[in-house]
Amino acid sequence: MKVFHSTTPKIFLASWVSLNPANASNTNVTALYSRSSEPDRDILQPLRLWIDNIKVSDRAFAHRLCKLIPAQCPFERDVKLFGKTLFHIPPMCKLNPLYEEVVGLRFRALCYLADDCSEDISQYC
Repeated sequence: MKVFHSTTPKIFLASWVSLNPANASNTNVTALYSRSSEPDRDILQPLRLWIDNIKVSDRAFAHRLCKLIPAQCPFERDVKLFGKTLFHIPPMCKLNPLYEEVVGLRFRALCYLADDCSEDISQYC
């Protein structure tokens, strides 16, 4: 006699679908994390707002921004030895807490130069 002959009829499949769904008001749901009663304090929020509110309305200022803020992360590298890649250093710019705001400022400067000043911005790409 083989084992699977006696155990096969007793196997059942469990599913996440309930035949008798409970009302949401009757169930006790606990959160995976709890927030404190104090609101989160972002100490960089004033700086983020200041960068987001910088208006690009001067051609020289826009050129300066496009030269200072790089288009790609300057820290990303492939370390090679004798033509073989030893390891890759990933881009670390996204670790910067102000990365999105600085990239947005560069984009606004590029848009100002292209749209308002009708300049060729291919040198900054």
